[in-house]
Parts: sequence; structure tokens; C-alpha cells
Amino acid sequence: MSLKELTSSPAYNPNRVLDAIIEKLQLKNDAALSRALEVAPPVISKIRHNTLPIGATILIRMHEISDLSIRELRSLMSY
Repeated sequence: MSLKELTSSPAYNPNRVLDAIIEKLQLKNDAALSRALEVAPPVISKIRHNTLPIGATILIRMHEISDLSIRELRSLMSY
């Protein structure tokens, strides 16, 4: 399944992957996550509220900072 197909799926839940990274890195909140990912805080907010999909660039950055595989990250995004 492509990233575009995944994000348009009703089972798509970006909060699971964001929460998993926060837990793995022992971050305090979304602001700390945005700093770790080197993105503006509104980006995390938009991802959480399903107004911005997790794109390839952010997915790769998530992989780099968390050491979770792309496959693991993608599986966290869906139920």
C-alpha cells in the first residue's frame, strides 16, 4: 500500500505513530517532538488533526530519530 493510499484509508491514525515516537524518545509533549523532528509545531498539530498527512520527508525524519523502521512506522499509522 502506498503512503497516499494509507493516509486516505479510514484506518489511518497518525496519533499512534506520533505517540509512539514521543514515548520511545521520552519526550514531554508535541512541542518537544516538533523540535526533535525539526518541524514547526503547527505541522505536528495538523498531522494530529488529520489536516496534513505524514509525508515521505517527515516519515524519513521519524525513522532517523527513532530507529523505528519505515515498515514499523507505517504499521503504526494504521489500525
